[in-house]
Amino acid sequence: MTTTAHRPAAAAPAAPAPSPPRPTRRQRLIVLDLKASPYLYIAPFFVLFGVVGLFPLGYTFFVSLFDWHLLTGRGEFVGLGNFTEVLRDRFFWNSLFNTVSIFLLSSIPQLAAAVLIAAVLDQNLRARTLWQMSVLLPYVVTPVAVAMIFTNMFGEQYGLINNILGSFGVDPILWKNETLPSHIAIAAMVNWRWTGYNALILLAAMQAVPRDLYDAGAIDGAGPLRRFFSITLPSIRPTMVFVVITTTIGGLQIFTEPRLFDPVAAGGTQRQFQTTVLYLWEMAFQRQNFGKAATIAWLLFLLILLFGLVNYLVSRRIATASDGGRPPRRTGRGADRRRRPRAVDAVVPDAAANTGTGAPRAAAAPTTTRRTR
Repeated sequence: MTTTAHRPAAAAPAAPAPSPPRPTRRQRLIVLDLKASPYLYIAPFFVLFGVVGLFPLGYTFFVSLFDWHLLTGRGEFVGLGNFTEVLRDRFFWNSLFNTVSIFLLSSIPQLAAAVLIAAVLDQNLRARTLWQMSVLLPYVVTPVAVAMIFTNMFGEQYGLINNILGSFGVDPILWKNETLPSHIAIAAMVNWRWTGYNALILLAAMQAVPRDLYDAGAIDGAGPLRRFFSITLPSIRPTMVFVVITTTIGGLQIFTEPRLFDPVAAGGTQRQFQTTVLYLWEMAFQRQNFGKAATIAWLLFLLILLFGLVNYLVSRRIATASDGGRPPRRTGRGADRRRRPRAVDAVVPDAAANTGTGAPRAAAAPTTTRRTR
């Protein structure tokens, strides 16, 4: 008998999956808003920074490559010749020495006094607002008035400082004709004006430190000095770094105080307190050499970058040393995901493993808990 096998019928093709609905115009606008709006919010800063920051910086470098004069305009292309001539100029190195000297004499005492004043204002004082406003008064006074006051105080013949020193039998000091005394006088002007401003910034950082830390330190027996050095200073470290960097930038760009200290001879008769910016001003508007003036500006910019990098590295080293030499911990969702294991092996011991009879009982079998997503 012959048996005929019938081939099974082919299965019907599966129906195609329905395509997702196309987003409406409103949905597309919402997605575009979520993606583009953050860039639009920060765009004004970058536009303004490019117009008043990057463009002048690039144009200054362009000017430094030419023999550019104030009246005749752009001359022939000299390349890096202006940089070579300025680096060989002894007046440039003299101005650089004066700038660094005044910067050190003003910045170090200024920061120390600002920290001390901020620590005092952080205490429970009466009329605290009045004291805070009084600390900021020197910053509000115009630099011209400050220069007039300190010029009279440091006068060589009839100045207040020399009169006080003369009452103790000390010979008058030539504040304007000697290098170190003139640097001290200008640094005193800078400190008097900017110490209160930096003190208020540090005070705001100190007031943000949680008071529970001070209470815990007091309970542990830490005195005021120990709490200050162990709690306050480590807590305000980022603000200290900000103040140090801004003080460095302002100190290396000092112009007003030395210019007004002796209006007749800008920088002194022997250039004993002529700073780099003051020398730049002389090169641009007295010698009318814009090419070399732009070169001095770029060299000063590189110097500020170098000092800022050194400040950053030193502050980072101090922060690492205070944390016990450990690198800074990474925070965020990614770091939390990396810290959590995929499987947690938990060994559950017997509740009565040690009953005091001398031998512990066997522990229970390990159980594994798998984390599910």
